[in-house]
Amino acid sequence: MGKKSSYRITELMLNEYYDLSQKKKDIENQMEQLQKVFHGFLDHQFGENEKGEFVINNLKLERIIRKKEKFNDAETVSKLEELKLTDLVQVIKKPDGDKIKSAINLGLLNEKDLDGCISINSSQAIYVKPVKTK
Repeated sequence: MGKKSSYRITELMLNEYYDLSQKKKDIENQMEQLQKVFHGFLDHQFGENEKGEFVINNLKLERIIRKKEKFNDAETVSKLEELKLTDLVQVIKKPDGDKIKSAINLGLLNEKDLDGCISINSSQAIYVKPVKTK
């Protein structure tokens, strides 16, 4: 029972959380503006999407470029089939959630038949905002 008292929430705590969340938004906006300036400078100095760095006294501004290759699914599969290289194409069997729900609604499938097949993920979020008074 002693743990429950540690979960007490006060007005001071809510005010502090709200103030910090507002400061966080302001800081993130300021950082976003500075990043735009930094990217513009580095684009001008080194070229768009190019790695670069700039040093002033004991601080270094550095931009790294991450590149990620991804095949266009439809075009790549079509090209591989055209080249008769279908062994390079994955066949992925996935349940169609919309069709399953429709089959349940139409009575073609019983929800109990899928016991153990459905996983539910949840996440938590905290919001503190002023209450509008009339």
